[in-house]
Amino acid sequence: MTKPTKTEKKRYFEPAPQDINVENFKKVIQSRRSVRNFTDKPIPAEILDDCLDLALLAPNSSNLQPWTFYVVQNPAKKKQLIKACMSQFAARTAAELIVCVARTDRLDEMAKRNVDEFPLIKLSLAEVPAIIQKYYRFIPYNYKTGYLNALGNFKKVTFKIARTAKQVLPVTAFKPADSILWASKTTALACENLVLSLRAYGFDSCMMEGFDEPMVRKILNLGDQQHPIMVIGAGERAEDGVFYPQYRFNRDLFIQKV
Repeated sequence: MTKPTKTEKKRYFEPAPQDINVENFKKVIQSRRSVRNFTDKPIPAEILDDCLDLALLAPNSSNLQPWTFYVVQNPAKKKQLIKACMSQFAARTAAELIVCVARTDRLDEMAKRNVDEFPLIKLSLAEVPAIIQKYYRFIPYNYKTGYLNALGNFKKVTFKIARTAKQVLPVTAFKPADSILWASKTTALACENLVLSLRAYGFDSCMMEGFDEPMVRKILNLGDQQHPIMVIGAGERAEDGVFYPQYRFNRDLFIQKV
């Protein structure tokens, strides 16, 4: 009697494109500068939208996408935002001002979306795999700390005990600052995508951390778990838009092969 053969699971494959021009990619990175002065030329809406869409393709932990990008175009709000950015050149002359906000308030919502919008058709599946459903039920707790940090303290104790048994454990949030750091790191990756996309389209940017955070929060009516990490000024580079030549310290200070 022959044994029944196992049905091989269908797997998703996505071949890497082979026609990427490395020199053009280098040119985009090497020509990106912090531009402090822009011309009056507007950024076409379709280009700005495409750059924002490319920003949203940035890598992010567990696909929780903890970010919101506020494109401030209302004249009154923009005037207030320029003031909140210390009225610096990059803010005053930018065609667009984009406030990049890291969010720790949508963990449950985004986890649920990952299950509800799982790409079943592309994977030729009838339903979301049980392991995916289970993962997204529990992953929000990795970044939550709970009321009065109760969950964070509980995790801290259990992790400490587990480490005495030499368990290998993931990064988790033991306090609210850990959650903010996680969301900020992820949002910063999307910010990099955004400024490189602008450069590829022939526009420039300035990532500004010099802003009055309470003022920005008030302008955008942000909640306690919405954290502005930078304001990006964007537009066409003026002739005198770059104030100094770019320089970096010796790579040996930063790169170690172990």
